Amino acid sequence: MVRKPNILLIQADQLTSQVLSAYGKNLAITPNIDRLADNGVTFQNSYCNNPVCGPSRASMISGQLSSNVECYDNAGELLSSIPTFAHYLRDVGYKTCLSGKMHFVGADQLHGFEERLTTDIYPSDFGWTADWSQTDEPYAPSRMSLRSIVEAGLCKRSLQIDYDEEVCYQAIQKIYDFARESDQKPFMLMASFTHPHNPFVTTEDFWNLYKNSEITLPEVPWKPIENRDPWSQRYAFTIREDEHNIKEADIINARHAYLGMVSYFDHLIGKLVKALKECDYYDQTYIFIVADHGEMLGERGTWFKFLPYEWSVRVPMIVSGPDLSKGLNEKHYVSLLDLLPTFLDLAQNGKKYSFSDRIDGKSLVNFMHGNKVDLPNELMLEFTGEGVYAPALIFIKDGIKYIHCRTDPPMMYDLNIDPNELNNVAADPNYKSISNMMKSEIDKRWEYENLERAIIKSQKRRLFVQKSLLKGKWTGWDHQPFVDATKAYVRGAVDPNTTATKAKKRFPFVETVEPHNPRKK
Repeated sequence: MVRKPNILLIQADQLTSQVLSAYGKNLAITPNIDRLADNGVTFQNSYCNNPVCGPSRASMISGQLSSNVECYDNAGELLSSIPTFAHYLRDVGYKTCLSGKMHFVGADQLHGFEERLTTDIYPSDFGWTADWSQTDEPYAPSRMSLRSIVEAGLCKRSLQIDYDEEVCYQAIQKIYDFARESDQKPFMLMASFTHPHNPFVTTEDFWNLYKNSEITLPEVPWKPIENRDPWSQRYAFTIREDEHNIKEADIINARHAYLGMVSYFDHLIGKLVKALKECDYYDQTYIFIVADHGEMLGERGTWFKFLPYEWSVRVPMIVSGPDLSKGLNEKHYVSLLDLLPTFLDLAQNGKKYSFSDRIDGKSLVNFMHGNKVDLPNELMLEFTGEGVYAPALIFIKDGIKYIHCRTDPPMMYDLNIDPNELNNVAADPNYKSISNMMKSEIDKRWEYENLERAIIKSQKRRLFVQKSLLKGKWTGWDHQPFVDATKAYVRGAVDPNTTATKAKKRFPFVETVEPHNPRKK
């Protein structure tokens, strides 16, 4: 019987594909990502399905649009009853383990993973719930601002470095633990980092990989807020853009630090790959490099995510593993929804698997082997958090992106000839038939009024629950990793097998050498 392959999913937070060499943009220095791309497949048109952490991750792990699992914003709860790729992989015989950030909200902080090695980095409560009733001024429960830009630069240490060092260390330890276990079931390990999420700070060794004089300015420059589309206008005030005067030096400094953070993330990838090789797992492991959403990085004069533009929604998806086409650049539209069915396809070696719930994604295995796949070249994206006051629905088909929000005029961009999304052709007579078709597709695929009502109902519930829980004794939902110190290292002098315990932790294992001159009993 052929052993099922291992799966290592490495996720970045807020990494746009627009800075990576694998995507034709030689802005970031990422030798480890580049090697994986050279040895595998790069999906050139890969997207998140909701450009904000919580909903994006909920859709990725469930294989369903975030609206279908009712996870609408960064305080959206993924219900315990929603099956995830961790549940499905456990069902077919996999060990499942998570190290790092997932932005799970609510009491279930595992969602199918057998183990979680670290706590999360952001709140697990309802404190970041969007509130569409607050229309007098832009509402940003996470208090985002452009401080991340004007304060960007060097550091000796940061909260995010603290976190990601732990994530990486625990993930590497788990790889070695897998190798030392007698039970050699296949594993699915997720290492989910917070880099290169703002604030944009990095250490000297990664900062020095770049020169300020070589940092490029945004391709699409800043323009006054009043000249932007309504969504971008609201977002500008949501991130308090009006409170800071951003100078060219600030932009260069922030982009410099961001690229350093990307290189740091790449460095962590290298450490994980090294552990796989040392444990003889590399040739039997599929490695996926993804991000939950992108980063605007000053393009169009704006920053962070929460927007429908390419820098915000386009993310890396690079796959390396056994028997894959090497150095393949696949241009078919794919998304994070596709990870779940892809994992199960790999785990089952193509054998059909009966999912217990709807699946909105598709398997990418045929694409990974360079096979022709007869599927519509299209994607569905959503945004239902702060910065809008009604659901924003995005449909992409054959290079045309259509954006619908009840409160705003429609936007449509022909990415084939306008990759920077400068020309809104929604009202262009030459695109009338295409525009009508795209709007018809949105009407067909989403029940808009029902979705809006469901979101507002969810917001009201969560805002009330959060308010009530802050009164009296507070009990958090945060995951508390438990370590049984009595079973760590050599604990307890009564243990007669001290030497044997040490030997079992040696990797590769060496059989016990019996005494050459045994003592007489």
